[in-house]
Amino acid sequence: MATKKEDTKSREGSPVTAHHQRQNLFEVVTAQLHKAYDAIKLESDIAAILSQPKNELIIHFPVRLKSGEVRMFKGYRVQHNNILGPYKGGVRYHQDVYLDECKALASWMTWKCALAKLPYGGGKGGVKFDPRQYDADDLERITRRFTHALGTNIGPEYDIPAPDMGTNSQTMDWMMDTYVNINSSVDRQGLKRVVTGKSIACGGSQGREAATGQGVVYCIQEWAHAKRFNLDGSTLAVQGYGNVGSNAARILSRMGVTLTAVGDHTGYYRNPEGFNPHKLADHVKRQRSLDGYPGGQKISREEFFASEVDIFVPAALELQIGSDEAKEIRAKVVVEGANGPTDTDGDRVLAERGIDIIPDILANSGGVIVSYYEWLQNKRSESWEADEVVSRLERRMRRNYQAVVDKARDLKVDYRTASYAIALERLRDVYRARGIWP
Repeated sequence: MATKKEDTKSREGSPVTAHHQRQNLFEVVTAQLHKAYDAIKLESDIAAILSQPKNELIIHFPVRLKSGEVRMFKGYRVQHNNILGPYKGGVRYHQDVYLDECKALASWMTWKCALAKLPYGGGKGGVKFDPRQYDADDLERITRRFTHALGTNIGPEYDIPAPDMGTNSQTMDWMMDTYVNINSSVDRQGLKRVVTGKSIACGGSQGREAATGQGVVYCIQEWAHAKRFNLDGSTLAVQGYGNVGSNAARILSRMGVTLTAVGDHTGYYRNPEGFNPHKLADHVKRQRSLDGYPGGQKISREEFFASEVDIFVPAALELQIGSDEAKEIRAKVVVEGANGPTDTDGDRVLAERGIDIIPDILANSGGVIVSYYEWLQNKRSESWEADEVVSRLERRMRRNYQAVVDKARDLKVDYRTASYAIALERLRDVYRARGIWP
């Protein structure tokens, strides 16, 4: 088992973060939750149950690489809660994956699924390595060996992985194929739903790839409508230009929103005339980062956060907005495309400055909602058209947003606390009805 020091380390020194010590991610989610506990007067016994994951797995497994070298890898799977349904959550490949990060992210998935009224609980996992250092053959070997090592700790009605940072539909195809082949069953087609986020060819859903970014956009539209703010002609900054950031920027561009500042772990750029979000996405797909993009002026991380924009979308790593960054932000609204991008100090400073925050468990829930639709399609042997998936997603996202607005007004709390309050009330209702056995 990894040492506690390693498992709870911060991301200090990573190019995308500031050069000061970050808060522990699991402590951040715990502090956020306590505000919601107080707001709805949650019973202490239910709070105790929800305060820790049910299962924390750390797996060391060997992989024979294409070169013939055998290398040991460390994998994680944290299963937070399954009172509402199977554990559900991504698998990330990143050199800084650590246990408390997986615990926090698994916990967030529990609240996200409960808020969205999905029949799922929260899970999260990952493998600690830099996928950019390996070719497709070795990534397949690592993925298949990790899936084999997980064994019966995942399953289509027990724990359902999905893509996350450093993984994609190809990763999910390999995971699904490995799982199907190590579990002999007459229901081989049914076992496809052991993961979501697969390619269309392997049983994935239309609309899944853009779903998280699309959900971010629905939240921005709802916010703009309530504020009587015209999106046409407004400006945008995006931190992290992977799946979520790039899709959000491309969809918003069709509404007249101009991307004027962008950054990732390799650096930050500004273009007052606006970036072409499609060309930017093509560059990132080729280079795996923004590094070397010719269409903008290179700026510092501090200058990026101080960019004069209307909408700020953090869609990179967690814990990017501390008090220093929150003091610099000039946007009218921060929409959390990433999980946990704002720490407790950043939250407080943004609130004091009157900058709206649309929290992660609401803003970026589009991905898990369409994952649920994929799982349902696999379960029913159906294939939905793209417009059906998108219309279902839109209805659910807009309904969830309004529920959070109403709860915030009723409890006189911020949107983050209101989001947690809705999720906790749904979990509390089930625990009250079922009780604790024996």
